[in-house]
Amino acid sequence: MIQLRLSPGLPAMHEVSLAMALMDLVCAQATAAGASRVTRLVLEIGVLSHVDAHALRFAFDSAASGSPADGAVLEIRQIVGTTYCLDCEASVTIITRDAPCPRCGGVKLLAQGGDEMRLKEMEVV
Repeated sequence: MIQLRLSPGLPAMHEVSLAMALMDLVCAQATAAGASRVTRLVLEIGVLSHVDAHALRFAFDSAASGSPADGAVLEIRQIVGTTYCLDCEASVTIITRDAPCPRCGGVKLLAQGGDEMRLKEMEVV
């Protein structure tokens, strides 16, 4: 499993840059495996990552053109976010970036998980 963590302290990366970094990673892994073609990729993207899955898919299709991943199926799985609520002092799960605490309705939430983008699986031939 290979993971790209998006730091909340840095500006959000643009989906085109993410797609290009993903292609660099995929091509390097395919070469290391002795594969000539990538047929399928599975990404996990946290709901707190600020990554637009639709825009990333579009950027991936462009970045993959002419590469070993050209025509590969890109499966994107969204994963829930976990946060710590400063109002009720509890760890809670949220399913959208702008959701309040499901326990108390508070909005002072600190991300604990679900802010990552992870290459979970890669099929090659």
